[in-house]
Amino acid sequence: MQRKFSLAYLTIPGVEAMDQIRIAADAGYDYVSLRTIPMGQPGEPQLRLEEDPPMLERIREAMNEYGVKLLDIELVRIREDLPEDHRAAFEAGASLGATNVLSSVWTDNFDFAAERYAKICEQAAEFGLDVNLEFPIVSRITTFAQAVEMQRRVNMPNLKIFVDTLYAHIDGVTEEDIKSIPPENYGIIHLCDCPHKEKFLDTLHIVREAREYCGEGEINLPMLLKALPAHPCSIELPNLVNIHKYGGYGHAKRCLQKAKELFAAYDL
Repeated sequence: MQRKFSLAYLTIPGVEAMDQIRIAADAGYDYVSLRTIPMGQPGEPQLRLEEDPPMLERIREAMNEYGVKLLDIELVRIREDLPEDHRAAFEAGASLGATNVLSSVWTDNFDFAAERYAKICEQAAEFGLDVNLEFPIVSRITTFAQAVEMQRRVNMPNLKIFVDTLYAHIDGVTEEDIKSIPPENYGIIHLCDCPHKEKFLDTLHIVREAREYCGEGEINLPMLLKALPAHPCSIELPNLVNIHKYGGYGHAKRCLQKAKELFAAYDL
């Protein structure tokens, strides 16, 4: 079965949802991934569909018009001072066809995080959503092993391990690591490459604005992708230089082209 691809919000950050949907469709993506639980970042569209029914309907019409589906919504952050009830956001996302929610841990209190995850997973299950637990280097759960341990502690069937290929590379995740837990424990995949060491500035710079096109960096993407289940890949590939060079649409299209070339070359 041919792999499906989604355009993640951070690939062309700051773009409004309607434009992201159009760009995803024109560039040839199967899905779009929308940030409907804002993080309050500079320049970030404040898209809260549960508070804006007309916008929700416009997005539904746009996805129908362009033939693009909604793969996931983001981002639930686990932290003491942030809301624990996301039912309205989950209901709005699910009504548009989303099947996944992205999440990460932003507290050092892992007991609290496990309790909060149990509640969020219950809420998501009401709307048929899987909760994807990521381990980004900028959060508090930053390794594959920590994510697996949190999944074990929460023990909810809809809490999935969410592998971003950049963070897996930084953590040194191996094929054996990936195969150490059952395939059904995994969620969707964030896809990008990492610059070779001679182009590497610092980790946060790479994470936020200088990820590389697939196959043009140093990540062993074939190893990771062959070990993981063949789930949809959401391309999260912010690169400010390439966005400036090619424009938002051009960058998004090149992201997909390079990914498909890699998948074809390695029969992924």
